[in-house]
Amino acid sequence: MKKALITIDYTRDFVADEGALTCGEPGQSIETELVQLTRSFIQSGDFVVFAIDLHEEHDRFHPETALFPRHNIRGTKGRDLYGELQTVLEENVHQDHVYQLDKTRYSAFAGTDLLLKLRERGIEELHLSGVCTDICVLHTAIDAYNIGFKLVIHEQAVASFNPTGHAWALDHFKTALGVTIH
Repeated sequence: MKKALITIDYTRDFVADEGALTCGEPGQSIETELVQLTRSFIQSGDFVVFAIDLHEEHDRFHPETALFPRHNIRGTKGRDLYGELQTVLEENVHQDHVYQLDKTRYSAFAGTDLLLKLRERGIEELHLSGVCTDICVLHTAIDAYNIGFKLVIHEQAVASFNPTGHAWALDHFKTALGVTIH
C-alpha cells in the first residue's frame, strides 16, 4: 500500500517560544521524532507533504481572525518550518516526492490540491504529524477519513497548546475514526 507523510503546521509561529500562536514546549519536544520520521519517509521514496498555514496581513474576513492572534503571515519568518525541519525541507524540496503546500483553513484538504496529488500517486495510507493535534491535525484527519484514506497518527510527532484537547483528539482518532496510533 502506497503511503504519504503529511506534516501539518510545524512552523515557527506555532512552535518557537516567540511564535505568534505557539504551543511552545509540547511542540518543541516532538522535533527530533518529526525530523527522524520525515527523513525516513524521504529516504524510502514515499510522498512527503509539508502543509503550511498561510494568512494574509490584512485579511479581516478570514474566520480565524476572530479566534486567534495573527499568525503565519505571508512573507514572514513565522511561516518557516521550526528548527531542523526547515533544513530537511530545503535539502529536499526539489525532489518530486517532497511537496510544500500552502493551506488557508484548518484542514490540509480544504481549498488545496492535496487530494489530487495523493490520488495521482495512488496513495491509500496517510501518516499525520505536526500541530495542533486538536485543530489542524484533527480536521485534516477527519477530511481524510471521509474521503476513505487509511490513517496513522504518530503520537510522538503531534502536539498542541491544549493538553486536554490533545488527549481528546488522540482518543477521538482511535474511537471515532479507527486511526492507528503509532
